[in-house]
Amino acid sequence: MKVDGVAYRSVWVDGWSVRIFDQTKLPWALDILNLTTRDQAAHAIKSMQVRGAPLIGAVAAYGLCLALRADASSEAMERDAAMLAETRPTAINLRWALDRMLTRLRNTPAQGRVDAAYAEAAAIADEDVAQCAGIGRYGLELIQDIAAKKPGQRVNLLTHCNAGWLATVDWGTALAPIYMAHDAGIDLHVWVDETRPRNQGAALTAWELGKHGVAHTVIADNAGGHLMQHGQVDMAIVGTDRVTRTGDVANKIGTYLKALAARDNDVPFWVALPSTTIDWTVSDGVTEIPIEERSAAEVTDLTGRMADGTIATIRVAAGGSPAANPAFDVTPGRLVTGLITERGRCAATAEGLLGLFPERG
Repeated sequence: MKVDGVAYRSVWVDGWSVRIFDQTKLPWALDILNLTTRDQAAHAIKSMQVRGAPLIGAVAAYGLCLALRADASSEAMERDAAMLAETRPTAINLRWALDRMLTRLRNTPAQGRVDAAYAEAAAIADEDVAQCAGIGRYGLELIQDIAAKKPGQRVNLLTHCNAGWLATVDWGTALAPIYMAHDAGIDLHVWVDETRPRNQGAALTAWELGKHGVAHTVIADNAGGHLMQHGQVDMAIVGTDRVTRTGDVANKIGTYLKALAARDNDVPFWVALPSTTIDWTVSDGVTEIPIEERSAAEVTDLTGRMADGTIATIRVAAGGSPAANPAFDVTPGRLVTGLITERGRCAATAEGLLGLFPERG
């Protein structure tokens, strides 16, 4: 994807160090960080300088590369991988990427591990780009079908949180079909949920879409149901941090409520994901997926640009009031119209997923 005409991925290697965008600074500044240690990579993930399930996995893989530069012994490698795996609990891509790295490296002599690690991390990143492009093509067909049914009218889509290229290595999941539809000349518009409490929609999705020239409008999280009631949403499409083998979807808090509103108003509700986001070991998302509880300050405080251009954090909640901050919720598969993967679309059921991934049966 491009920012002001310059092509970027969300993570890349410069020599041996790892470059990322500090997403906590967006949309106010495009700051590039240079990661040189395991601890810096872990901090980037935990503090949400990088976020989004696929990107977290890729950065964790590169974090292990940095760790191996300091100590390539088997004992240190296992310890460092375990430390990185604990940075975020909900997104399955994190553990998937580290398990893949360990599978490759455990059979590699210590003296060859650094080179092998960088090669494997690069393969993980490249495969994520290819998977997201595949998701884009299969999702594009859905948007094309909507456009064909309302010729001469704009297609209105709704998304929640950020599932664009900032959440992956490139393209994105839920936004990949939108970018491809825009590039194909389809007249479309995106309702962008602000996505409290961290405002990833208002800060990141809106920034991405604006840089790409996609028409969009930021809305309060609770406005989506109203827009659906009045026929102003043709399709909702979101990403996900973990999908169970039965089709339940864990995504940013508020996704479940959007799915309920979509069901009540007969609006298609699609979830876009690479296969690396499927957790084949989990069946019941509500009871089995750990939900990250983040800092109460994310709810009570807001950061933004003041009238004089300075960036400031202010408190918006009543003084002395506690706050709870579950970062994700689980949408049961029965509320999901379907899943969009790099292999195609399917029902959000065990049978649907096995139809695309029979090797998991």
